[in-house]
Order: sequence, then C-alpha cells, then structure tokens
Amino acid sequence: MIRRAVVVGGAGAVGALFTERLLESGVAVTVVDRAAATPSDERVRRIHGDVTDIGPGLAAELERADAVVLALPDAVALAAVPGLAGALRPGTLLVDTLSVKQPIAEAVRTHAPGVQAVSVNPMFAPSLGFPGRPVAAVTVNDGPRVAEFLLLVEDWGSSVVRVGAAEHDRLVGAAQVLPHAAVLGFGLALAGLGVPAAGLREIAPPPMNTLLAVLARIASGTPEVYWDVQAANPEAPAARKALAEGLHRLAAVVEADSEAGFAEVLTELRDYLGDDLAHHRDTCARLFTHI
Repeated sequence: MIRRAVVVGGAGAVGALFTERLLESGVAVTVVDRAAATPSDERVRRIHGDVTDIGPGLAAELERADAVVLALPDAVALAAVPGLAGALRPGTLLVDTLSVKQPIAEAVRTHAPGVQAVSVNPMFAPSLGFPGRPVAAVTVNDGPRVAEFLLLVEDWGSSVVRVGAAEHDRLVGAAQVLPHAAVLGFGLALAGLGVPAAGLREIAPPPMNTLLAVLARIASGTPEVYWDVQAANPEAPAARKALAEGLHRLAAVVEADSEAGFAEVLTELRDYLGDDLAHHRDTCARLFTHI
C-alpha cells in the first residue's frame, strides 16, 4: 500500500494539488523543492533539495517512500530519472505529471525497470481541482501500486483515461497544443489589428468574450507551463501547421466569394463532429448563458 509519498516540485501548483489530495487520502507526504520552503501545516514535511543532484538527506527520504511524484517541468524530470533509479527501492511507484509521455516512458524503462511507474497528465489547471475532470494515464511499468494510485485519482473525483504514450502525445497535440496555439494566435492577431481591448469589452458578443477570457487565462499563467505544451510535444509542429492550413483554406474560400464553398466547410465540420455535434453545441449554449 502507498503509505509514504514524496512529492518533488511540491511548491508548484501541480505539486501542491497532489500533496493535498494524498494527505486527504491518509498518505504521509514529504515535499521536496528547490524553492524556499513555505509555511505549511504540521502534516507536511518539507525538504529543500534538488532531485537532479540527490544528497544524503533526500536519498534517505526517497528510499523510505512507497511513491514518488514528479511535479516538474519536462526537462528537469527527464534529467532526474537516472539518479532516481539508484535511489528508489524496487517496487516503489514513480509518478510523473509531464505533458509529453514518450520521452519519460522511454527514460524510465531504460534507467528504472525495477520501479512501478505511471505517467499522468491532469487535463485541467490545478486551481480547478480533480472532481469531474479527466486525467490521462500512461502505464509505464505496471504493478499493484500503479492500480492503487489510479484508484486514488478516481476517488478524488477524476475520470482516468488510460492511453499509450504515443497515443497520449497525439491526442494532446490536438486537445492541448492546438487550442492553446489557436488562442495565442488569436491574441497576436488582435494585438496586430490595433483594436483596444477596453473597446472590445464593451461590444464583444459571447464568442469573443469567451476567447478573450481564455486568452487572459493563458497570458496570466506561468510561461514555462505553456512553453512545455508547445515546445515539448513531438506532435506540436503538425498541430500548428494544421491550424495555419485551416485558416488559409477559410481565407481562400471567403476571398473567392464562394458562399457554396463556405457551406461545404460547415458541412464538413458537422460531419467531423458527428454524434458529438449536439453535445458540444449544447455545451456552448450553456456556456454562453454565463458570458
């Protein structure tokens, strides 16, 4: 059973989310972070440390752990795997929260074949919490603690979506890279038009207000998070290329003054959405009642 966990990167939003949920599940948690320790309740032990340069104190804490959660940027987590392989007991569960799965899965299988490992990706901002939201899960090295951890995630209210590493990266390229790129491109286009944001706020219809809200959320976020989404995923270039091609196709149809061609585009999109068309249309209607 998972009784003791170490959360590396616990000073960040993702690490704090997992720390809180693990504590609520009765797991003793030690938080490790290179950032200065912040005040916390008595349930949490905190260590100032660097998982890419494991010292004696951190090594001892890792050796005692039943599970280690890496809530770190992709590059840091990948750099940490070789050192962790020598610090963890066989059968320890290694969890990461990276946004790209193929490199970390390969690294863990190469350097740490004796640990159980699952790579998860909460498909939501940490501030929203687990209830009602999906968590993608890639089983790297299977074992009973993998199953136990995923059951915990489901107990926290999430739906666990089990996928392979390559499938995860392809799906996330469409589900995360593409919409972020579309919103950032929309923002850059808006700034390029020179239309004042204050004026838009007064006149914008619901679709515009929705896009502005998402743009503001991304622009207010941590650049490192959104950089990892766009730069780390091997499917990202194809997603951005498809977005650019879609805009060029739309422009060509409209500038050719082809209303029939435009109608064909909408028909094509309705066909793509298929049985999900009504669900997403109704979701939009409910969303717009609050905008």
